[in-house]
Amino acid sequence: MRSDDTIFAIASGHGRAAVCLIRISGPESRTILERMTGGVPEPRRAVVRTLRSPETGDPLDQALALWMPGPGSFTGEDQAELHIHGGLATRAAVLRALSVFENCRPAEAGEFTRRAFLNGRMDLSQVEGLADIIDAETEAQRRQAMLQLGGRLGNAAEEWRESILQVLALLEASLDFSDEGDVPEDLEADILRMIDGVQGEIGRALANRSGERLREGLTVVLAGPPNAGKSTLLNALAQRDVAIVSPIAGTTRDVIEVHCDLGGLPVIIVDTAGLRESADLIEQEGVSRARARAQDADLVLWLVPPEGEESAPPPARRLLKVGTKADLQQPNHGCDLVIAAATGEGLPDLIARLEAEAASLMGQGDAVITRERHRKALDRAQGCLIRARDMLATRGPLELAAEEVRLAARAIGEITGRVDVEDVLDRLFSSFCIGK
Repeated sequence: MRSDDTIFAIASGHGRAAVCLIRISGPESRTILERMTGGVPEPRRAVVRTLRSPETGDPLDQALALWMPGPGSFTGEDQAELHIHGGLATRAAVLRALSVFENCRPAEAGEFTRRAFLNGRMDLSQVEGLADIIDAETEAQRRQAMLQLGGRLGNAAEEWRESILQVLALLEASLDFSDEGDVPEDLEADILRMIDGVQGEIGRALANRSGERLREGLTVVLAGPPNAGKSTLLNALAQRDVAIVSPIAGTTRDVIEVHCDLGGLPVIIVDTAGLRESADLIEQEGVSRARARAQDADLVLWLVPPEGEESAPPPARRLLKVGTKADLQQPNHGCDLVIAAATGEGLPDLIARLEAEAASLMGQGDAVITRERHRKALDRAQGCLIRARDMLATRGPLELAAEEVRLAARAIGEITGRVDVEDVLDRLFSSFCIGK
């Protein structure tokens, strides 16, 4: 893959459509427009042109052509767009024509975005925001991704990094003073105050996990004894037959997941095997998986049927006790809610409760951390700052304190892609669609 090649790709999805968008980026973009359309339009002005084969001059299609010279384009390079008719034959003919040009080739997945990053058009956190916009399934995820793409995390990280570099500059000045005697007390106080300020801001960002929950989805596990109505409730929430429902105890053996949109928030509903003692090895494995998922879940709905002895719920971060089969007109004692999934009785109240729980756990979109990668980098930076402050407070070696501060700045730089980006880039761009 050569970075000086001109690349092209369909950016509007595949299959038959009314319009197909083809993006072109690289040094040959202008030549391609001139030869295929007969000229180059004014920058960022769409014009109707007849596309012609660069080999024979035969007409290929009537299209809209746009010209976006670098560096003011998405990739930072000369870039062109062709809005052609979306028939399969038309699309194939135009793509063949583009392949005729020297040093012009189809783009790899994520290559347009990679060039935008390498040319300074966006930082790594914004690239991740773009990926999240593409993957967003709910309104709340879309809003968070837009904040990320707009630089919310990147701007905060750069402010923290600049403050840490100021601390490093003061420490280096202190090292100069240490050659002549004691470090001035006012300089030392300024250093400690600045470290405390950055530590406080990073600490508040780390304390808020709502961004990661929102991106990944809130996990709600349906747990309970066999025949408690877990699979019936899963089907009712999913509004389709996802799990097999039968009166035979132990029908569900494995974990079944369904992604739902509750009040604009992403929720993963997980159906699990009924919790009971069993000699069946397969059922034992299902019960083991059910307990593990319940322990890791954000919320467990412990389903309590009206008949039979009540069993003890598994350990959970947060548990909501839900009585089931209310249509049988039998009492459900000590439950937070009572429902009949088969008839829909109580489901609106349960859904409203789930939406409230999701909104409470995911916050109001004020989180800056949205990925585990961000959290790990900030954890490392925070640890370095803590060690540096302890050294300064105990009159430890200034050289070691300065090195810890330097490492903290490096960790923050990983968030925006200033350092150690290749592994992250390879993983991230491989998940992008062609043409992005």
